[in-house]
Amino acid sequence: MKNISTREMRQELPHLEDVLSEEGELIITRHGKPIARLLPVAGDHTAKPSHAELRARMPHSPRPSAEVIREDRDER
Repeated sequence: MKNISTREMRQELPHLEDVLSEEGELIITRHGKPIARLLPVAGDHTAKPSHAELRARMPHSPRPSAEVIREDRDER
């Protein structure tokens, strides 16, 4: 964890990724008082989540979805 002033933050902005990887957490201060905490994002957020487990838990309908949608539209 590193305390950094708003002025220093502006100077470090181009190298923010490097500073965060070294420190792990930044506390941004203004006039010596903390105003924000900056943390690196945990995990890999570039990969899309798999919803296979959610789909496996969903009950299967005996009727095709097209039939259910058509019936719903006809009722309106």
